[in-house]
Amino acid sequence: MRKRLVILAAAACLLLSGCNWMDGSYLSITPHQGKNSGMQTRDREASNYLQLRSVIEEMINSGTENAVINVAAYRQDLVDDGISNAVLYAMERYPMGAYAVEDISYEIGTGGGQPAISVNISYIHGRSEIRKVEEVADMSAVRRKVTDALDNCDDSMVVWVKAYEAADLLQVVEDYMKQNPNIVMEMPQVAVGVYPENGSNRIVEVKFTYETSRESLRQMQQQVRRIFASAQLYINSDAEPAQKYAQLYTFLMERFDYQVQTSITPAYSLLNHGVGDCEVFASVYAAMCRQAGLECHTVSGTKDGQSWYWNIIPENGVNYHVDLLRCSEAGQFQRLPDEAMDGYVWDYSAYPVSAPEETVPEATEE
Repeated sequence: MRKRLVILAAAACLLLSGCNWMDGSYLSITPHQGKNSGMQTRDREASNYLQLRSVIEEMINSGTENAVINVAAYRQDLVDDGISNAVLYAMERYPMGAYAVEDISYEIGTGGGQPAISVNISYIHGRSEIRKVEEVADMSAVRRKVTDALDNCDDSMVVWVKAYEAADLLQVVEDYMKQNPNIVMEMPQVAVGVYPENGSNRIVEVKFTYETSRESLRQMQQQVRRIFASAQLYINSDAEPAQKYAQLYTFLMERFDYQVQTSITPAYSLLNHGVGDCEVFASVYAAMCRQAGLECHTVSGTKDGQSWYWNIIPENGVNYHVDLLRCSEAGQFQRLPDEAMDGYVWDYSAYPVSAPEETVPEATEE
């Protein structure tokens, strides 16, 4: 017991900047000044640079703020450079350090006793946040985590990706919302942070800022999903695809006398309040078709020089355009070929053309 008390007293002495250590000689080096918010001490050992770096990484991974590292087996003429380089690596190149650490300071004690280093770490992201960081293999997994966060109306997600590649995660969010208007109620503001700046092993942080509260967004999700379920019950499961397309159009148009306006909660506003623009009409109709097992594309282009959205659907091997707002004005469901789309402009190479599917000629005997 007495021996343990002596060891603990020595460690505590080392952690106090004004305490003479062993024979009174003391060297203090602080490359990063930071505040200490707590003490979690435990003796650690390092006899070379890699071990020293590993100890600091372990401290960061566990959110430890203070520790004493025994360097008695370390070549004393290399300790200075070793700890300096280890701190620099942890702050600038180690993913969790670049993400979570605010500052690292250290003090090297020298004298007749055991050489040691006192390390103090202050954090931007604390222990509870560090524990939430999930490891994933590649950017495909990152994209899945982003969409999971959108499904749950989360305000952020953080992952440690082992094979990082540059990716436009804002585009991932936008595409997912357009494909899933029954899930994503509001397009959030998206901020992406990647730590460190270089390398294939990095931490990716994505923050989502919504104008609507999370509780309200989830209530909206439930209401919109119920309406999507009603749409599937509305169509005749035994009907031909052409009839199902028309039935889904009727389901939508019978709900309201619509007002053509934009909304920050597009699908919810359309299906619950009759307020929407051409984009949400096209995306909701396409999502309802897909849920019914029907092929439907959403087209982005212009109509009479203004940004516009509509759909393309196949019927008997021919692709047709469906502009729900144009159908509403005409008072009937209309399928239009390319040549009937006067005033519309779109990227013709990006979408199916209005022409019969190619047939394979019958084989002939030579």
